[in-house]
Amino acid sequence: MATTGDNSKQALIEGLNGLLADHFALYIKTKNFHWHVKGPRFRDLHLLFDEQAAEIQGQIDAIAERVRKNDAPTLTSLSTVMAATNVAEENATDVDADTMVKQLRDDNAALVASLKSLKEAADKAGDNATDGLIDDWTDMAEERVWFLKSFLG
Repeated sequence: MATTGDNSKQALIEGLNGLLADHFALYIKTKNFHWHVKGPRFRDLHLLFDEQAAEIQGQIDAIAERVRKNDAPTLTSLSTVMAATNVAEENATDVDADTMVKQLRDDNAALVASLKSLKEAADKAGDNATDGLIDDWTDMAEERVWFLKSFLG
């Protein structure tokens, strides 16, 4: 029989793997938009999307390592990422710049909400290290939302 602590740890691990999936998917989506953005704001958005993709990618390993430090397996393939992510795919290459910005703003805002929920799970599981990292990841995601919102006026 699982104890409450075991349930809390399992919820944290599931949340971390979901966060990992969201970061992978958001990284790919952000790079897609970096490669395909067009229009009068091309340079600004091309550079912003590249900066944001690099930041997101930089968090992937740390998230996976938190899962492993909790003695659990991480995601193992693109299919496991797609099964666990909440980030909607965008396969079109002709999306207009405003739609790209809105999608990324909304995806990052959803990530902020997930992070805040995961912070509660880390606290319940007694994982102080993850709890502290979540504050940094939340700040980064909130900044991405802010920057994206600024392009929409």
